[in-house]
Amino acid sequence: MMKSEKKEQERTSSENKSKTEKEEQKKTVTELKKEESPEEKLKTVQDKLLRTMAEMENQRRRFEKEKKEAFEFGGFNFAAESLLLLDNIDRAIVSFKNDESLKNNKDLNKIIDGIEIVKKDLVSIFKKNGIETIECINKKFDPNFHQAMLELEDNTKETGTVVQEIQKGYMMKDRLLRPSLVGITKKREEKAEKEEKKTDEKEEKKWSF
Repeated sequence: MMKSEKKEQERTSSENKSKTEKEEQKKTVTELKKEESPEEKLKTVQDKLLRTMAEMENQRRRFEKEKKEAFEFGGFNFAAESLLLLDNIDRAIVSFKNDESLKNNKDLNKIIDGIEIVKKDLVSIFKKNGIETIECINKKFDPNFHQAMLELEDNTKETGTVVQEIQKGYMMKDRLLRPSLVGITKKREEKAEKEEKKTDEKEEKKWSF
């Protein structure tokens, strides 16, 4: 091999080596740039800590809310079933008052007064526990609190006005315990009006030539 060729190879080899070293240095610098500084690492840790604390606080609030609801409405089903006692007491009072065989009984009023006292005590206990009746008469029908059982024709009131209470409804604080069973108003049926109109039309045709 000639000296010139040997020198050329050495030069080329040296250039390749230098190029490789530069690329490695460049790569090392890039990797160093990608690494987070201590301040950035601290900020990342703080963000993760804040998110964790926020999640823990949300869980605590949910737990407190569930605990409060469990305490306030733990007897919800029991209260709903207890309403049957009031219903039966009211039925008993009406039954005694309407019983012809008992009307001449001098002790009837005492019996009814005794039942009324029991009813008042029960209503008082309900109120202490946040259970109260729903006022519905002459109110606009609201499906959130009322359940319509029948419609009554009445042109003197707005359609959908509650005019009859079939069974009392109750609220337990801000929760519906039992809807009121009600009768609501409706206007005179359109069917009757249409029949009248048809009759009038027939009469007109009868006399028209």
